[in-house]
Amino acid sequence: MRILYTTLLFAHVLGVVVWVGGMFVLHFAVRPSAARLQEPAVRLTFLSSVLGRFMSWAALAIVVVLASGLAMILIGGGFKNAHLSVHLMLAVGLVMMGLYLHIRFAPFKRMRSAVMASDWAAAASHLDVVRKLVLINLTLGFITIAIATIGRAVL
Repeated sequence: MRILYTTLLFAHVLGVVVWVGGMFVLHFAVRPSAARLQEPAVRLTFLSSVLGRFMSWAALAIVVVLASGLAMILIGGGFKNAHLSVHLMLAVGLVMMGLYLHIRFAPFKRMRSAVMASDWAAAASHLDVVRKLVLINLTLGFITIAIATIGRAVL
């Protein structure tokens, strides 16, 4: 049973690294670098492609994080035996997942459509919404990591 739990924990942490780390790289490295591209068609097409690839990897990571987290809770005796920090991680994680779905199927989808139509002003506007929502999700990710790492000590 210990190897199963440890394997689930590894998958869980790996999923978090891909998802939260990916948002960090996109927000603080890719976006500022892409902003230096002067031509909106090049910049927005590039960012649409990068975000599309990230969204696919993030979806996989989210499934892994949710499945492994729930499996670890069940192995640990269920929600009644879970520490408050686990309940908080799940709550914030579910909010993050909902926000991810909103980003993917609302502003990002509109951004992609605008890029396909070469409507660069609309694409830039939708990208700005994506950027703001990703920053919120990234902040929630940092909060979740704090809960996971120091939550048992302070809660």
